[in-house]
This record gives sequence, C-alpha cells and structure tokens, in this order.
Amino acid sequence: MPDGHMKLRKAVFPAAGLGTRFLPATKAQPKEMLPLVDKPIIQYVIEEAVAAGLTSIIMVTGRGKNAIEDHFDVSYELEKQLEERGKHDLLAQVRTIANMVTVSYVRQGEALGLGHAVLMSRDLVGDEPFAVMLGDDIIDSEIPCMKQMVEVFERYEAPVIAVQTVPRKYISAYGVVDAVPEAGNDRVYRIRDMVEKPPADKAPSDLAIIGRYILTPDIFAALEKTERDEGGEIQLTNGLRALAEKRPVYAYRFEGKRHDAGNKLGFLKATVEFALKREDLGGDFREYLKSLKL
Repeated sequence: MPDGHMKLRKAVFPAAGLGTRFLPATKAQPKEMLPLVDKPIIQYVIEEAVAAGLTSIIMVTGRGKNAIEDHFDVSYELEKQLEERGKHDLLAQVRTIANMVTVSYVRQGEALGLGHAVLMSRDLVGDEPFAVMLGDDIIDSEIPCMKQMVEVFERYEAPVIAVQTVPRKYISAYGVVDAVPEAGNDRVYRIRDMVEKPPADKAPSDLAIIGRYILTPDIFAALEKTERDEGGEIQLTNGLRALAEKRPVYAYRFEGKRHDAGNKLGFLKATVEFALKREDLGGDFREYLKSLKL
C-alpha cells in the first residue's frame, strides 16, 4: 500500500535529552516540563499534534522523565481536590490533557542522537507513516505547523521535512537542505541532499531543518544502516540522506513563527510573546513591560 493512502495517526516525541543548557532547573525535572507561561513546553507541541489530527503519541524518554508521564496521565487526587473546591474550569483543563491523546512510552537507554531515538520507536510505530516532533521548537502559527505538513504529505505521498530560512551567520547550528523548488508551490522543495551543521560558506542553502518531520516506515531500515557520527550518535539527517537517494523527500517552508525553546534566550522570548498573547495577562503584562526603564 502506498504511504499516502495511510492516514497519519502517530507522532513520535524524542524526550530523552539531558537538558544541560537549562541546569540547574533541569537537574530534577525534564526540560520538556519547563513552563512557557503556565503550560509545559511539550504540551504546546502535543496540542499541535492533536490539532493536526494525530491521536497516538509515542514518547521516547530516558531516566528521570517520570514527570512527563505523570503530566499526561489522569491525576485522581488533583481532580478530586479541584472538584471539591468547585474549580471547574481548572478541572476541565487538567482533564483535557489526559483525554487528548493516547500516550505510550519507550525508553532510550542512552541518548545516542535523534536517529537512534526514532529507531527506538519502531515497534510502536509499526508499518505506517508517522510524525516526529521536537519539543524544543515551538511554532506559533494560525494553521498548526504539523497540519500544514500533513496536507503536503497527503499531496506528495512522500516524507516531508519542515524548514525555515535562517541567516547565513547562524546556519552552522542546523541541518541544511540542498533542494530545488517544486513547480506550483513556492513553499515545497524537492531535496537533493542534506548537510548536518555546515560552515556558513559551505552551506548549500539558507533552508534549515526544524524539529518537525513526517516520515515513512522505510526510514527505519535506513537508520539501521546509518553509521554513527564522531560523537557516537546516529543522526536522523544522515538516515534521511540515504532515503533521499532512493525516493523523493520534500522540504516544506512552513508558515508561522518558530521559537527555539531549547536555549535560554529563545525560551525567554517565547515566554514574553506567549504571555502578551494571553487575554488574561497580555494587557497588564504589556503595561508592565512599557514601564520598565530599558
């Protein structure tokens, strides 16, 4: 059966990283649970998955990530307390989290790269297309980024990788695509090659890979054959390169604003922007920011 005829229902969330950039906050709690205003980072991304019609979440976790499991589980004690105190709107919020999706978990014994994390999900994904969504990338857009990508996937029936244009001086921090535009759609590109973290002068384009992918099950065989890099990690980019030699793989330049919540400055900027958008906080917060002598 061609990939495109299968509805996309599963999303893999690699969440086994150590979060060293946020120490000491992440010493005892996963970085995925750091709050953006009042919601953990990872919940924004799971809500994006739900909005794109994905119903089955596969979380690739590691040691010390129990807080993620607890957050997406039913919390009887908390629900009972909120009910008894008549806090029905909070109760509805807490219940929604547990009711949104089915979440299954697989442990990545050691963090050996994104490609390895994806490989760990193989048994739970099975023989069907699936999304990979990284919690570090929070994408604020009218149409959820993954929903935009699902439409591209259904049209081309091939793997789709989210990209954004990044100034050359920052490009060496990303995987970069060498791609040609597709006729009739200025946001879709056919990928010729991919390079992981190239020096600025060697980068094939200014299109950087962002943490959203729609992959087909043949990626697993490609990843199994992928050599480890100098750091001993299996890079998803390298697996995708091998796949692109055998079949079409597309890049999609999504509409929306990406926040890199994986570094402190990006996290702070996202916090401010998300707070300003809130009906209950935005007005007062905006006044407060204006009053600062900056």
